[in-house]
Amino acid sequence: EVRLVESGGGFVQAGESLRLSCVVSGFALSGSDVKWARRGPGKGPEWVLSAGQGRFTITRNNAENTLWLQLNNLQPEDTGLYYCTRTSLGISGPGTQVTVSS
Repeated sequence: EVRLVESGGGFVQAGESLRLSCVVSGFALSGSDVKWARRGPGKGPEWVLSAGQGRFTITRNNAENTLWLQLNNLQPEDTGLYYCTRTSLGISGPGTQVTVSS
């Protein structure tokens, strides 16, 4: 069974950072098409790297089937549900909530 599970979200102040993780199972992360996306309140989904404008970075540990998302200098407009998705299958995890206050 293909599964993706995110964690690491929380409530932060503007300018702070968070590190999110996505642990996958049922397939090998190495070479897969897993991406980070987010959905803000009242907004459609968007790819996180494009939205971050250089503030966000993605790293991975293939041996642990884990994808990390480093969020730096968070701003209130970054508030939303962050989730990882295997794009070829259209399968996503439940997501982890990030809330940024000013």
